[in-house]
Amino acid sequence: MKTRTTLRHRDGSVEIEEMGGGRRRVSARPADPAVFVPVGSCETSYPVPLIEAMLEVKTPAFLCDEILREEDPRYVERNIRFEVLSYAGPGEFAGKRLLDFGCGAGASAAVLARLLPGAEIVGVDIDERLVRAARLRAEHYRLDRAAFLVSSDPTTVPREAGDFDHILLSAVYEHLLPAERAALLPELWGRLRPGGVLFVNQTPCRFSPVESHSTRLPFINYLPAPVAFRYARRFSRRIRKTDRWEDLLRKGIRGGSAGEILGILRRAGGAPVLLEPSLAGMRDRIDIWRAVSTSELPPALLGATALAMKLWRRLSGAAITPSLSLAIRKGSA
Repeated sequence: MKTRTTLRHRDGSVEIEEMGGGRRRVSARPADPAVFVPVGSCETSYPVPLIEAMLEVKTPAFLCDEILREEDPRYVERNIRFEVLSYAGPGEFAGKRLLDFGCGAGASAAVLARLLPGAEIVGVDIDERLVRAARLRAEHYRLDRAAFLVSSDPTTVPREAGDFDHILLSAVYEHLLPAERAALLPELWGRLRPGGVLFVNQTPCRFSPVESHSTRLPFINYLPAPVAFRYARRFSRRIRKTDRWEDLLRKGIRGGSAGEILGILRRAGGAPVLLEPSLAGMRDRIDIWRAVSTSELPPALLGATALAMKLWRRLSGAAITPSLSLAIRKGSA
């Protein structure tokens, strides 16, 4: 008979079944059956104490999603391989320091440490509970070149973190308010050494015809804020009637753009240079979007969409993809 363990949580419970060979099956049981659960069950090598630590910060509904972010090579690892390593090969990170700002519970930092064994990884997050979980994850994998620090606010890097050769912002920028963006980017840029690269990815594009991150509504990106707010509250099932415009901004409704980011960095100095990918079979940012896309579009339609983007870029000179995959090198001021 297989051993089972039940973990209790204020939002439900989790069943853990021992599969043998150090593997366990995890099944989520949210207390509210109406709660959205992206992944209801998964198989993992995590020991029970680490599963319990992830459960505390992610709740039963998102526990398996958090585990798979790190363990499933089709998740965060795929993004890093294309959105980071198509711009700079692993050799460029050897002996270098990389900041993972907004590291969460450490999934991306663990993957980075695995793909870039010669790099020193520093994860920073504002949530102390997530940082504790990230440290436990690192201990599980014995990542002696990974460290995690708590930031005092969304726009600050702890002083003791030092300077970096590369900086990563994955699925972070879109959740910053406009004033926070204007404050954080110069802070990060000041910590980046000349010749280093700032990577900004998994952020929805401000000018995409469909805002797929928070509302899933067409053309809302082109509307003034007051009109977009009314449109979102009236037609999006993903927006609560009590949400304010600031809540929608925090959820990522406005995304970001290369022009906005480059503009802030230019004002901060350091001569930002927007790079084009040339590794991992990628020729432009449209190729990256297609490679990492988890869209529900059929492959043929996905290919046709990418082709239309390339045609638009040829005609207009602008590469507009549903999400950003940017790499910006810091030159001399």
